[in-house]
Order: sequence, then structure tokens, then C-alpha cells
Amino acid sequence: MAADRLGLPYLGFGVGLRSCHYAHVLARRPPVGFFEIISEDFLRRGGFARHVLAEVCETYPVVMHGVSLSIGSTDRLDLDYLRQLRELADAVGAVWVSDHVCWTGVLGLNTHDLLPLPLTEEALRHVVGRIRAVQDILQRPLVLENPSTYLGFASSAMPEWEFLARMAADADCGLLLDVNNVYVSARNHGFDPREYLRAIPPERVVELHLAGHADRGAYVADTHDRPVADEVWELYRFATSRLPEVSTLLEWDEEIPPFDDLLAELEKARQVHSHAG
Repeated sequence: MAADRLGLPYLGFGVGLRSCHYAHVLARRPPVGFFEIISEDFLRRGGFARHVLAEVCETYPVVMHGVSLSIGSTDRLDLDYLRQLRELADAVGAVWVSDHVCWTGVLGLNTHDLLPLPLTEEALRHVVGRIRAVQDILQRPLVLENPSTYLGFASSAMPEWEFLARMAADADCGLLLDVNNVYVSARNHGFDPREYLRAIPPERVVELHLAGHADRGAYVADTHDRPVADEVWELYRFATSRLPEVSTLLEWDEEIPPFDDLLAELEKARQVHSHAG
């Protein structure tokens, strides 16, 4: 594939659209490149939330980020959910639709967590087939994110970065590279995060995520409730030296600060990005 990242555009630097900031966003039209919405927050919803989203779509590019696709599950794909995703994406003109390389449940049960996959040839074939089916239904490329992980399977036969690279090539999908998740998983499993980043095919990376985490000593937790750590900024600098024109999204989902604080953190991303190399 040519290095055009599936033909998807560079959007610059964005933040997540959260309800506590609706009034600020509508009144101020802040200087961000794009907004990312949690897909499930807007499925089959009307009212004020959809009104705000419609207003935002008139001014900013919008991308969708889901947590319920469960691409790695052995349950059948939820066709009703996928139809809702496509309808929402069409309605808001979503630039792309993303989710996570994980499973969230089995036998109809939902754990409401992003669970890791066994990194095996069988799992790879399974996920690739499901991605192709999802892309056929959505009629657009699917972009998938590396999750933070805290344990692994004894049966895993390859590192996560190899699994993701092969998955993206075989399924012809995009990757959402979460730099904080790479750091968190590297600390929890003891691998070199730069080795991970070097192995990810640049032409497949559509978006980068940044977020805060909590260091618990024995492990690191992906909390999204604080500023980006210095170690993650350094890893982001390394990533953007390889990925100079990939859109960056700042995630902050708990203990959400005033919008101006998000803008200050986003400005750090711009500064780090501009000095990467």
C-alpha cells in the first residue's frame, strides 16, 4: 500500500468531545483541529447531545472512537450495532471510525473492559476475517487501536507489534497508535517501547493517542485522568519522528479539567511534534 494512510487526511491536533465542555465548545469554537467522539455516546440518541454534535460537525472534522466492537470475540458480529455505527458515521460525516484490538465479552456477556487477545496465528486469522466483514458493512476503512494490557496469554506466539502489523496488512485496515498504551504495556510486560514503535508500519497509522496514566509501582494503569507523563512525551517525540503527518488526539476521560487546560496540554503536543526528528 502507498504511504497515504488509506487515503485518510491529516487533521492536526484534536481532543475528545465531552459533555462537560459542550457549552464552552459551542460558545468559544476553540482552536482544535478535530474532535473525537465516543461512538456509543451518540448511538440512537437525540436531544441536546445530538444538537451539539451537529453544531460541532459544521465547524470541525469529527472522528468516531468505539469501545463495543469486540473485534476479537468469538461471538457473532453484532449487525444491529454495526448498522447503527454506519448510520451515525454517515450522519456526522465521520472522517474515520475506530475501535480497539480486543474482546469485551463472550456468550452474550459484556465485561465492559478491553480484554487482551492471545497473540497466535489462529487469533490473527480470526480477527482479520472479522475486520474485513466490518469494513464491508461500514463501507469505510476501520482503524484499530492497541489497548493497554496488564496480562498476557501463555499461548501467545508473537509480540503485539508483529500481530498488529500483520493484521493491518492482511485486513487492509488502519491503526490507531496509542503512545500512552505502548508505554503502559511496556512497563507492565517488560519490553522496549521503541522496539514496538519501530515495528509498526508507518503507512498504516492514521491517528495517535496521548493520555495520562497512574504508576502503581507494581504496574501502570491507563487512567486518562491526568496530564501526559514526561516518559510518554519522550516516546511521542520518538513516534512522531517516524510519523510526521499523523493526527494526534489528547484523551482525558476522568477528572476532566477545564477546556483551556486541555488546550494547554494540546499545545505541548504541538511543540513536541514540531521538534521531533
